[in-house]
Amino acid sequence: MEFQQSHLLDTLPKQFFANLVAKVGQKVAAGVDVINLGQGNPDKPTPDYIVQATQKWVADPQTHKYSPFQGLPEFKRAAADFYQEKYGAHFDPEQEVAILGGSKIGLVELPWALMNPGDTYLLPDPGYPDYFSGAALGGVKFETVPLLAENNFLPDLQSIPEEVARRAKFFYLNYPNNPTGAVATKEFYQELVAWAQKYHVGIISDFAYGALGFDGQAPLSFMQTPGAKEVGIEFYTYSKTFNMAGWRIAFAVGNRDIISALNLIQDHLFVSLFPALQKAAIDALRDSRRDAAIAEIVHRYEERRDAFVNAAEKIGWHAFVPAGTFYAWMPVPDGYSSESFADLLLDKAGVAVAPGNGFGEHGEGYVRIGLLISPERLEEAVERIGKLNLFQ
Repeated sequence: MEFQQSHLLDTLPKQFFANLVAKVGQKVAAGVDVINLGQGNPDKPTPDYIVQATQKWVADPQTHKYSPFQGLPEFKRAAADFYQEKYGAHFDPEQEVAILGGSKIGLVELPWALMNPGDTYLLPDPGYPDYFSGAALGGVKFETVPLLAENNFLPDLQSIPEEVARRAKFFYLNYPNNPTGAVATKEFYQELVAWAQKYHVGIISDFAYGALGFDGQAPLSFMQTPGAKEVGIEFYTYSKTFNMAGWRIAFAVGNRDIISALNLIQDHLFVSLFPALQKAAIDALRDSRRDAAIAEIVHRYEERRDAFVNAAEKIGWHAFVPAGTFYAWMPVPDGYSSESFADLLLDKAGVAVAPGNGFGEHGEGYVRIGLLISPERLEEAVERIGKLNLFQ
């Protein structure tokens, strides 16, 4: 007996990274020592204090019951307190905080909760591929907004056509930015709030890499901007801040109408998170060891960034130096597309990178480098690439 998947599933975009993983797997199976720079998965363990807290809470029988549907009130309070402490932004824990099983859930389910079929939202190009999944599942339309090097990979709000701006219901933004490593400025966020108010567009800030800023500069939260809470929300995930990608813990803060809609749809999809994880998430935010653990993670990525960028410079491969995230956004040499260059590096150098066109039309001409291995292996990868004499 066979069963056909729904027409809805047929509309989903192809999982871009599945193809990359398959190519790398074939090389590894053939005995090639592949240096994988195409991944986006933190490579170090979760800080010990969080693991120990989780072990304690898992052993507590009281955490073995259902969670309240919208999460533990004390977790929402901890999230609000964290934003007050770090960003000076105040939120009502009950009405302006939503608990999520990873920020991807909130980003993808938002069109179901706040849009109707045929509505339009704006997506950055290049951008996180799963933004497009939300459009397909929600039956909504999208327009892309280019992120260009000449504008430091920030959207030029004035170049968005008037008709598109008036039609849009939401605008997704992600700073520090995956894949480019760019960060937003105070001036840009101020302009964004004014633009959102003018066109009545909700701003959805994906702050996944919010802890990962370099050169002594902490990334700005959109919620630090006056008026931000009135026009949008921000997603904050534990995946990058605490090396907790597999734990699937996140929250959103901001506009109470958007938060209410997210909470409502999740009432019908989930019973929040395992209470032990919520308790551990509280400890992650409130423990006195938090800032030292985050600083260690940031230092590690900055050290890797410097090793890679400096090595690449020596072979004539000039980076857009990332100010945040754990990626480097690298130009493709003349005569190659993103895909053909990535294939060449894998075939001839045993180095895997993520082709930029997988992040959108304006990602063509770049590859994304994941800074998720040791500085020595990053330098070795560049040395292998340099032997191909592509950057003269």
